[in-house]
Amino acid sequence: MAGDKERQRRLARERHLQQQALNRARRERRRKQGIIGLSILAACGLIVGLVLAFLPSTPKPKVSAHASSSPTATPSASTAATVKEPATHCTYTAAKPVAKTVSFPPSTPDYTASYTAMLHTNLGSISFDLLNSKATCTVNSFVHLAEAGYFNNTQCHRLVTTGIYVLQCGDPYATATTKLTCSTTSDVGTGTPGYNYASENLTDAKYTAGTVAMANEGSATSNGSQFFIVYKSIPSGSLAASYTPFATVSSGLNIVQNVAKEGTTCQESAGGGPPKEKVIIDSVTIQKT
Repeated sequence: MAGDKERQRRLARERHLQQQALNRARRERRRKQGIIGLSILAACGLIVGLVLAFLPSTPKPKVSAHASSSPTATPSASTAATVKEPATHCTYTAAKPVAKTVSFPPSTPDYTASYTAMLHTNLGSISFDLLNSKATCTVNSFVHLAEAGYFNNTQCHRLVTTGIYVLQCGDPYATATTKLTCSTTSDVGTGTPGYNYASENLTDAKYTAGTVAMANEGSATSNGSQFFIVYKSIPSGSLAASYTPFATVSSGLNIVQNVAKEGTTCQESAGGGPPKEKVIIDSVTIQKT
């Protein structure tokens, strides 16, 4: 009897020791699996981080004029002017990003007036005759911005020398001292005055040398402060009739033409780039008759 009991106790101790060994083995396997799992997660996180780091950032929508892929420059029904000109009432709606704070223009324009604008630049003066009877709300906005000093100490930030021939200005993000680049993350080219408004004067619009027109984001209601000067006649069909012609250059077009001869410092993905010869608008004065 004593021998049987001793044998049972020995077997019980052995089973207990075996169970402890099994438990230790299980814990060790779980620990290793946990370490491997964390390592895999860390590696995956590193890979995802590297991928995100090297992916190109989403470019901000730029306000600009683009060469048209359409065979004609005939405006579509959605972009054609819908108000009878000269307009007696103008609607301006809030927009972002605000490049420089300014009040909204008056909603009741002086549609009977005649206006001229003088751009005083570091390269000389450029004069515009504003087409108040054909693009009343656009002229109303331009006059308002000019008189508020909105364009003062800004650069013309984009020059296009192939496909279309324009110098684009009117974004206060491009200050007189800003170093212009072709970076897709730059704010330059995206600025608004805090409002936008509908296009005008698009029916049979032509962009001949000396035309001054509004740049936009590609929709008929995204006009703000940015405009472009056509320094060489754009062939019919190369630029869709989607950009409001609101003025013509009466003097100083040769200044823009000389800037165009110097070319750009780099090329943006949408075409064009900062002009090599810096064009700074010191101020804009308006004469009303």
